[in-house]
Amino acid sequence: MNVGRELAERVREIAGHRCGYCLSPQRLVLGWLEVEHVIPRAKGGSSEEENLWLACRLCNNYKGAQVDAIDPATGERIRLFHPRHDGWWHHFRWIEGGLRIEGKTPQGRATEIALNLNNPIAMMVRREWIQAGWHPPTA
Repeated sequence: MNVGRELAERVREIAGHRCGYCLSPQRLVLGWLEVEHVIPRAKGGSSEEENLWLACRLCNNYKGAQVDAIDPATGERIRLFHPRHDGWWHHFRWIEGGLRIEGKTPQGRATEIALNLNNPIAMMVRREWIQAGWHPPTA
């Protein structure tokens, strides 16, 4: 996605150089974290800074053009987590020593499932990060 170098750098800085969904830090990810449209352009989202955030390739690919998903606990369609406006720690927590992300709220649960936050590749990498003492993040 091409939003311009200065804008992309601002987004990276504000996002703390980590994925807004799984919190993977740039320093541990093989490849650049992607500047993504929180509300996809296909759903009317703009390329303004307010609608941009960082996502790892896995989270961005799973998210695609989704803006909402089903909360598995209630069966209701819920807006996905918005990493720029919603507090990660309010909607998610680390379980199993940081191996898995668990949604705590309807929004968190719907996002956990929609973005497949506990996919086998993510869990394989997190397991190694935990062993190295690099994971889970605390803030």
